[in-house]
Amino acid sequence: MFTKKITESIKKFFKENYKFILILLIILLVFQVELPYKIYTPGGMVNLSDRISVEGGYTSEGELGMAYVSMVRGSVPFLLLSYIIPDWDIVAESEVTYDNQSFEETLKANQIATKQSIDSAIISAYKEAGMPLSIHKENVNVTYIDNKAQTDIKLFDQILSVEGQELSSTDELRTIINEHEKDEEISILVLRNEEEVECKAKIYEDNGTLKIGVAITVTYDYEEDPKASIEMKQSESGPSGGLMMSLAIYDALTEEDITKGKKIIGTGTIDINGNVGEISGVKYKLIGAVNNDAEVFLVPEGNYEEARQIKEEKGYDITLISVSTLESALNALKNL
Repeated sequence: MFTKKITESIKKFFKENYKFILILLIILLVFQVELPYKIYTPGGMVNLSDRISVEGGYTSEGELGMAYVSMVRGSVPFLLLSYIIPDWDIVAESEVTYDNQSFEETLKANQIATKQSIDSAIISAYKEAGMPLSIHKENVNVTYIDNKAQTDIKLFDQILSVEGQELSSTDELRTIINEHEKDEEISILVLRNEEEVECKAKIYEDNGTLKIGVAITVTYDYEEDPKASIEMKQSESGPSGGLMMSLAIYDALTEEDITKGKKIIGTGTIDINGNVGEISGVKYKLIGAVNNDAEVFLVPEGNYEEARQIKEEKGYDITLISVSTLESALNALKNL
């Protein structure tokens, strides 16, 4: 009898409220359905003093921050909001992923790029500071395979050698490829699931360049003194924080306070020799830096003109500094 009353009450509730329930289900469905787009939005900053640790390191009065871009998923409500909210820009998912990689695979590739960025930041900072660091091993990771590639190499294999030669950079891979002819097949030894696997790759020509259709990202095994560490969240992926991480490590290694009490935010890739490379999304990173009250924004030389135009258009009161190397960034900060 009691069960029958509950059943009747539920039926009555649904009968009286079915329109509301139907609308609610439609709204939930609209929020859940994701279209093949992403939305770039102004980002923020990561305070590197909270992420970087150097044994016996120095502290600074100012702040060094790493700028980032925020990305919103392409559900219908967010796509509609992007037409209303300034600086929310829609991009096709294909523009933020590789042609034949899923979004998840692209994220994993970006995480490997983050590891490379951290390694390069530490190595370049120790070199610049004249502190002891020795590189024991280069890990050559496959992070992209083109649709045109004719190879049995798999994504995220680690290349041990090409034609019997050990590999430590993209330039070395390019040199080996150029020593051969179009349609030749080369042998590549990889590490896959802790096992060595012999693979093949056929050389093809694309826009006058010989290729095998494989891109690599090199990470490093090294030992430094004093010990340093950089903590990153899984969601914080990509190589564009390299410059600022390198500056923060250098600042902790040396007695001089390179911030001079200022809040400095920036972006840019870096390699182990301290060369700074350009990045994407500088607009969103600059806006994020301004929103976080940065006094100085460090920007790669290749992105400087775009950043300058955005600064002028929006009337931002922030000092822009164009940098090409870690050394040039340090010199510019000393002259502030």
